[in-house]
Amino acid sequence: MPDFLDTASGRRIAYHQTPGTGPGVVFLGGFKSDMGGTKAIHLEAWAKAQGRAFLRFDYSGHGESSGEFTEGAIGDWAQDAQDAIEALTEGPQVLVGSSMGGWISLLMAKRIPQKIAALVTIAAAPDFTEDSMWGGFTDAQKAELETGQVALPSDYGEPYIITKRLIEEGRNNLVLRASLPLPFPTRFLQGTADADVDMSVALRLLDHATGPDMQLTLLKGADHRFSDEVALAMVEAAVVDVLEAV
Repeated sequence: MPDFLDTASGRRIAYHQTPGTGPGVVFLGGFKSDMGGTKAIHLEAWAKAQGRAFLRFDYSGHGESSGEFTEGAIGDWAQDAQDAIEALTEGPQVLVGSSMGGWISLLMAKRIPQKIAALVTIAAAPDFTEDSMWGGFTDAQKAELETGQVALPSDYGEPYIITKRLIEEGRNNLVLRASLPLPFPTRFLQGTADADVDMSVALRLLDHATGPDMQLTLLKGADHRFSDEVALAMVEAAVVDVLEAV
């Protein structure tokens, strides 16, 4: 059973926390994903074996946390992440952000840089509501969105219900339009066969962000899940690498 954090925004955030030494590791999941995914569980097992503090949680409207998915937006989920990191962790943390979690980790770098020791992203999807969703919508889909929502097919089960608020509120949280300093060890991981986040996004992020210790690693043939044995080993190695650098 998870523990729960009641936030000032009135949301109830489910989480699992492993005690240990710092800097701790915090896993930030993806869009409509949850803290029970392969990468989160793998990292938790690694952290336990290392005696390293670790935190995984569900954004509101995801997994075991309160709220409806279709009521949420990027700013809400970023606030959930900030609340969890500030309330549940001690000292700077290594953030590991997967897909949308990569975008949220970059928002944390802007909002609470003092809480970040290092950053690892996996198929990071910064600004995807604008560049991927809105930018890829047909005129008919844009018109349909004006009624409140549009359904997009998903390779992971039920269609994604994309709300007008998700798109409009996402514009308040874009990170690739203004300066993006990452003044700590940063590792971006990306698969070349990712059908959801193109390699060009990773290259754009690497080019746009600034920092003294930043690397992008491409894994040939890896898809968006980035969760087979080779990919998981690469995630683990990236976390070890940044911990050695802090």
